[in-house]
Amino acid sequence: MNLKCLLYAAIICWLLGAVSGKTADAGPYRSVDSSSPQTTVNGMANKAVRGVTNVATGWLELPKQIYLTCAEDGVAKGLSVGPLKGIGMTLVRTLSGAGEFLTFFYPPPGFYDPYFEPAFVWQKE
Repeated sequence: MNLKCLLYAAIICWLLGAVSGKTADAGPYRSVDSSSPQTTVNGMANKAVRGVTNVATGWLELPKQIYLTCAEDGVAKGLSVGPLKGIGMTLVRTLSGAGEFLTFFYPPPGFYDPYFEPAFVWQKE
């Protein structure tokens, strides 16, 4: 991958960083029936953006998991187990992102909460 593509990916991730991963803060409202229309639409929008973002950036789980495994368990384990964890998490993040985007209009789990934490690949676990 050339430097220009990496720079564009970094800029997109930085811009998407404005989406903090928090769901619509419904406060006392934690259901569609008792929340305002604005809160419901905000939850839908957050879920849709989170889904698209995770589909687009799911591949970043591969280098992330290699790095985290190297830092936690050493280089040998990082280079042998890290790629396997990375491939698994890439599939999980990408497929859950597709699921979130395809079901953004449907509130479960929770009130448009993410399928798993962290909501985005660049957030700390």
